[in-house]
Amino acid sequence: MPGPHVVIAVANLPVERDRRVIRECRALESAGYRVSVICPRGTKGLRVVPGTADTRILAYPQPFAGGGLLSFAVEFAWSFFWIALRLAQAVLFQRARAAQACNPPDVFWPLALVMRALRRPFVFDHHDLSPEVYESRGGNPTGLVHRVLRVLEWLSLRCSSAVVSTNESYKQMAIDRGRVRPDRITVVRNGPALGEIVVRPVHKSDKHTIVYLGVLGAQDGVDAAVLAAAELRHSRTDWRLVIAGDGECLADLKALTTAQGLDDVVEFTGWLGAEEVDELLSRATVAVQPDPPTPHAERSTMAKTVEYLGRGVPVVAVDLIETRRSAGDAAVYVPTGSPKELAAALDELLSDPERRATMSGLGRSRFVEELAWEHQASRYIALWDRLLARYGADKVPAPRPAPHDQVTTGRARAETS
Repeated sequence: MPGPHVVIAVANLPVERDRRVIRECRALESAGYRVSVICPRGTKGLRVVPGTADTRILAYPQPFAGGGLLSFAVEFAWSFFWIALRLAQAVLFQRARAAQACNPPDVFWPLALVMRALRRPFVFDHHDLSPEVYESRGGNPTGLVHRVLRVLEWLSLRCSSAVVSTNESYKQMAIDRGRVRPDRITVVRNGPALGEIVVRPVHKSDKHTIVYLGVLGAQDGVDAAVLAAAELRHSRTDWRLVIAGDGECLADLKALTTAQGLDDVVEFTGWLGAEEVDELLSRATVAVQPDPPTPHAERSTMAKTVEYLGRGVPVVAVDLIETRRSAGDAAVYVPTGSPKELAAALDELLSDPERRATMSGLGRSRFVEELAWEHQASRYIALWDRLLARYGADKVPAPRPAPHDQVTTGRARAETS
């Protein structure tokens, strides 16, 4: 007899681009659960989540792309309608026993109330702090939109059967802002599994390679990395900067690179697949994490940090609460992330191979012993086992093996949380 059916809803991107959700699906499958994912339609003809045995994609059309307040509202309303419809179909016709909603947006709390009324658990997977994201992108922290986002977040936290937080800061936020009891919150961090990472032999080159890996958004501070490269060029020339990723700021970053006369030393690669990420980081001397110290960045764990640590790449980063909790002594920290600070830290670390070697070992150890997905998956499955037992679901059958890991499909994404 198949195990309980869990439905996961993700509204902000197709599931094949959400590596955290793919890992959650694999963990649930390996524990004997049956899983489906509701998400916007992505790759044409894709019906099973990549890297899973049989997690079905319940896709819906998404003709809207948010670029302003009104378009975001329309996009979220459209997503709510389709997710509610697909979830109702899963409950009525596919014996779905539980659901999980991943934010953003924080609009699925009415579905939590309906599911709980039907005695089916509903989990809120807290990927992002929507009010802080809005603020970091120039929104008014005392305005109406910010207040509405805070209310929606509170409702999402309060109405769910349980909350999954991506780090300790998010957990504390759920306790303080959402008034959620600590025993209803489980911390499940972001990060690759041990099997996803191939630690290749270090490439030796006459020039050092500095790497930025991730999203190129307004809140990510990648312009500071480019300007730091301009500063660093005044003191040394034995390096190159590789920016791997994509996002709304790509064109502006390329223009800034040209304006600074850096086209010969700064390379933009676009999104990279798993093997390409491994290859790039195998020749990286240092990685840079320039996220500025905003309320959102302070509390968020950047997936790129764990990618760097897993491959033993020393990091130069802005001194943020969750970045320090993740990287520890495997990073060199600067106070504000100004170009001069970043350039000075990079120059110092490039000149000190012994320190880089020590940091490399520390980062790899932190990943293997604490941050790898295997440690997170055990807590995630324990949560579902408790919830389904409490709600009287059928016994979970014996675990089944998952297929070869293909989680890092399509892009190297620096998700927060």
